[in-house]
Amino acid sequence: MSGRGVLQRDVVVVTGAGRGLGRAIALECAREGASVVVADMAPEAASSVAEEIADEGGHAVPVYGDVTDSRVAERLVRVATETFGGLHALVNNADDLRTGNGPRAADTEWDEVVRGYVNGGCEPSRAVCRYWRDSRTPGRMVHTTPALGFGGRDGYLGYGAAKLALSSLSAIVSMEMAPFGVTSNVVAPVRRTRNFAALSRSGESRGVPGVAGGDFELFTLDNCAALVAFLVSQASAYISGKVFGIQESNVEIYQSCVAAAEITAGSLRWSADELVGRIDELFFATGIQPGHEYRPERMRYYDVVGLPSPSGLAPPSQITHGRSG
Repeated sequence: MSGRGVLQRDVVVVTGAGRGLGRAIALECAREGASVVVADMAPEAASSVAEEIADEGGHAVPVYGDVTDSRVAERLVRVATETFGGLHALVNNADDLRTGNGPRAADTEWDEVVRGYVNGGCEPSRAVCRYWRDSRTPGRMVHTTPALGFGGRDGYLGYGAAKLALSSLSAIVSMEMAPFGVTSNVVAPVRRTRNFAALSRSGESRGVPGVAGGDFELFTLDNCAALVAFLVSQASAYISGKVFGIQESNVEIYQSCVAAAEITAGSLRWSADELVGRIDELFFATGIQPGHEYRPERMRYYDVVGLPSPSGLAPPSQITHGRSG
């Protein structure tokens, strides 16, 4: 397989690799020289991607099973080490978007969504971290999450909560595993869905600001796959605990839960009454909106993908700098 070979001689496990973004990542890693463990719930899909990699001259082996099961997660490590002699990176990409998991969802539905996403990232992470710790081997980990899930969207309470949990999982792994040379990062792409069907190619997307002409696909998976391949390579070993977004050919870095401004009472004790008015200093200093925000509106292509704006909020074209933070 051709490529610059940033993953030459590396072994990479990709979960949810049977289709979509997972397939694109598995192929990209193989093209960069990695041997790939193609993990998916569907045996036919996993085998198909592994065969596609082999047909292009790469090395891959399929693993079937539910990665929320610790035994399947441990099997990923075992297959990687026994087949290819090691394990250098994990891409947690297993995903099965479900709707209707808001406040009115049945308990069983909530449990299924949260367990699926959180355990689907946690179990493989625990298994590979045990291997890296015990073998004193450095490793890289990347967790993928759709930007809409990561940023929050009405009607996706369980999904959004679980995806945000993956960000916390990544941050904690990056701290706990730093002594062993392990890195962990998150990639949150804008992914092609039925909402984006009308935007097949940038050259056909008239009136879309910031879109390059030519034959480049607006929401192609290729750029995201390339970013993931870089982050699981040794070339990114100095980067950890970060969250990256990617929209078209633009790579972004997100900041979360980092202090942007402060007010102080000096050495005195605050009272609730003293905070009246003073708290607004934080919003004036940062431009952060004090009321609820509809986060998908911050996305660069929000106004061209047909996402509805909740009643009472300005359309994206009218969002001010202060409103968007």
